[in-house]
Amino acid sequence: MSQNPHSFVIDDVHFQLQEACNFDWLHKIGRVFTVFDEQDSGNICFGIGKDGKKYFVKFAGAKPMDFAGNPQDAIHRLIEAIPLYETLEHPNLIQLISHFSVEHGYAAIFDWFDGECLHSHWKFAGHDKYNHPDSPFYRYRNLTIEKRLASLNTIFSFHEYIESKGYVAVDFYDGSILYNFENDTTKICDIDFYRKRTTTNDVGEDFWGSKRLKSPEEFILGAPIDEKTNVFNMGAIAFVLLGGELDRSYAIWEAGQELYEVALRAVHPDRELRFRNVAEFKKAWDYAQKA
Repeated sequence: MSQNPHSFVIDDVHFQLQEACNFDWLHKIGRVFTVFDEQDSGNICFGIGKDGKKYFVKFAGAKPMDFAGNPQDAIHRLIEAIPLYETLEHPNLIQLISHFSVEHGYAAIFDWFDGECLHSHWKFAGHDKYNHPDSPFYRYRNLTIEKRLASLNTIFSFHEYIESKGYVAVDFYDGSILYNFENDTTKICDIDFYRKRTTTNDVGEDFWGSKRLKSPEEFILGAPIDEKTNVFNMGAIAFVLLGGELDRSYAIWEAGQELYEVALRAVHPDRELRFRNVAEFKKAWDYAQKA
């Protein structure tokens, strides 16, 4: 990592990168009002406003301070992700508007969604994520059960949809979830690593994703990544948002015995004992919710 970070100021917004980079092209889009520069993915993201509209701009080709990889790999990943946002366009997913090459990089422009990321590690890391009163995750966990169940329904519905289109969720976690606390709406914001099924774990133990949500097969080289993996991810996010995360005991669960049993079956380490797919999982979840 560079010992001499390069400082930038764009429209009064300050940030640092490991290396110099030209961002003059941003001015054609509008005025920068915020930056998300503490990403280990190799992307740097901007909030930009113009004529009363707001946009979220994701750029690959720079070297953020927390990025240890090759910018060319980040560019390749972003370009490969574009068809996902086009094919899987959905009301519960942030909307891609345009994408294009710029000098030494690639940019994707999305409609801005006034939501807060539930895994805002750049502001609330570690203990603060779970305990600081301003942390989006803390505030979300203090919503009513009814509001969180409605939010989860948005998440499950989207993944039932992507599964119907022949895709599997890869690297889905609470950092992929935006929540608007003003109008209680939820959107998925990051599907860059989702894949056409059936695919396999081609990385091994370090396969993309948070260890808090990954299924056993997402740690095993050559293991299938499919509908049952999706089911595990949905059960795991339920425990993150309604229970004790990796502590999946009933004592910490907040949503009743019936939903607990559905979530617990979804995260069964034996793939054959999980629900067959997200559609089956969601059907059982919805039924349990009415019980």
